[in-house]
Order: sequence, then structure tokens, then C-alpha cells
Amino acid sequence: MRVDDIFKQAKQAGALPVSFEMFPPKGDLTMEKAREVAGSWAELHPDFISVTYSAGGSGNKGATADIAQMITDELGIPSVAHLTCISLTREGLKEKIEDFRAHGIRNVLALRGDVPHDASNTPDTPDFHYAKDIIPQLVDAGFCVGAAAYTEGHIECDDLQTSIEHLKQKQDAGASFFVTQLFFDNEYFYRFRERADKAGITVPVTAGIMPFMSKDQVARMVFMCGASLPSPVIKLLARYENDPDSLRAAGIEYACRQLENLRDHGAEGLHVYAMNRPSVARACMSAIRGA
Repeated sequence: MRVDDIFKQAKQAGALPVSFEMFPPKGDLTMEKAREVAGSWAELHPDFISVTYSAGGSGNKGATADIAQMITDELGIPSVAHLTCISLTREGLKEKIEDFRAHGIRNVLALRGDVPHDASNTPDTPDFHYAKDIIPQLVDAGFCVGAAAYTEGHIECDDLQTSIEHLKQKQDAGASFFVTQLFFDNEYFYRFRERADKAGITVPVTAGIMPFMSKDQVARMVFMCGASLPSPVIKLLARYENDPDSLRAAGIEYACRQLENLRDHGAEGLHVYAMNRPSVARACMSAIRGA
């Protein structure tokens, strides 16, 4: 099923689409492990599951299509295959399109991607610079295409308005839904959504939430994504700095409260960066659906 149809049907029914993200498709995520994780998520009846594409410029990119196909064919859950363009050639894009078609993939999340650790993997004159550059070809190939949104602006952009202008360009190129980068303060999402509406963003924007599990993880996410840390998160990190189990529990609880607040304030969809952890997915889904 196409993700744009999922959002349309949910809107008509007054429902809230909930999705999970599986990452990264590296060698340490075997198909058996992916099947185990996805199987546990399937019991929670998410509306779709996305599968990342070689996060950080490393990993087994071929696993993305294999895992996405398994999720749909074996578990009956719509899947979204991520595709980054940072090292992609025009011929490579054609090959990816054929590969995705062969795997029965119907939904693609178009991303620029992180610069590879090995610069030799990046062409001197890349064919595609931004996600918007590959969206038209994917749409023409028949895929439902989504893209990333940044509630506080992309870390490489000078201001939020520039990021929103880029978002509009991706919509104009054919993107039919957006998934936001993680954030820890819902007010940033609400302010972003208001400005996006004024800029003419009409396709669904689903809010991405990642529970924090450790101080190192938070530091890494803040550095990579530029997400702001609100005072309550800083206090929790300080309180449980030497108590990893309590910090993980506090991080999941904090994410659950974020999700409940977003649900109650009209978010069009909720996307959980569940870090391949069934327990995280269960806790978040329970909070969202009040089970």
C-alpha cells in the first residue's frame, strides 16, 4: 500500500498513522534479526515501517530492499525504503529503481544522506546534490515518495525559513509526505508546522520522535542533527548520569509524553525511531493508543 493512501484513509477515518523506523541495514543487522524485530513490531499493527539506507555513509545498502520486501511480503505491513543520493550516479539511480521494483517496493524516502567516511566513494562531480534532485525520477517510476523535514532547520542551513523553502521545493518536485528529524521539544514542531502551512506545505508531515537512551547517544544526535536540548532533558541526563537503566527508562517515558502531546494537538502522523528495540516500540505505541 502507498503511504500517501495511508494518510488519506486515516484522515477520512479520523485516525492517526503510526510508523516505526528500522536502522541501520549494516552487516550486524542480519535478515534473521530484522525479521525478529519486525515481527515483534507487527504485533503492534503500525501503519508502515521504514528501513534506512546505510546510515553514516557505511553499511550494506542492499539490505534495505531485502528487509523492506520481507516486511511487506511476510508481515503484510507497508514498508518504506530509504534512498540517499549523495554518492548516487544517474546510472546508479536507474539500477536502484529497477532493484526496488524487483523487490516489490512501492514507497521510497528520498534523502541527501551523510557524506561517506571514505571520500573516494563520492564522485568529484556528483549527479545529484539534494534529495529534491531524485524525487521526480522516483515519482515518474511510480513510487510514492517521501522526504525529510527539519523542525529546527537543517544543521547546514542558516535559518529555519531556508529549510522550509527547501521543503516546498521537495513537495513541488513530487514528495507526497514528510517525516521530521527527531526533536526533544514539541514547541519547535508546532512552530515549524505553522510556518510550513504558511509556505504552502499541503502534504502530511509526520513527527519523528527518538527516545534518548544514554548521554552519549544524546550528544551524538545533537551534534549530527542540531536538535535543541530542553531543560527537562538536561536535568534527566544529570540526574541519571550514573544510572544507565533509570536513564533509559526516563528517556522512553519522556518520548511517550512527547508522543501523547503530539497526538492530542493534531499531529498528522507519528514516526518512532525505535532503534530496533521491541520494548521501545511497545512503550511508545501503548502511550499513543492509550492501551
